[in-house]
Amino acid sequence: MAYNKFFIFALFFFCNLTGALTDTSASCYRIEPGTIAGIICADVLLTLLIVIVTYRCASFRRQKIDNADKVYMNVRANCKS
Repeated sequence: MAYNKFFIFALFFFCNLTGALTDTSASCYRIEPGTIAGIICADVLLTLLIVIVTYRCASFRRQKIDNADKVYMNVRANCKS
């Protein structure tokens, strides 16, 4: 129990220490809204591209397995006659 209290105290102390040691007179780095919008759009497009490529590869693989089963069934049916 004492370990948990010490850990919480240390965590709180170090979080406040980093805030106290930073220079408050320095200006923050500003990112333009257009840059943020571009990053978000590029991320959405890249995600869609990955989903589409994955879907197509899975479809080709599934189609290849289905075609292999059809060929096997046809050969098997031809052997029975």
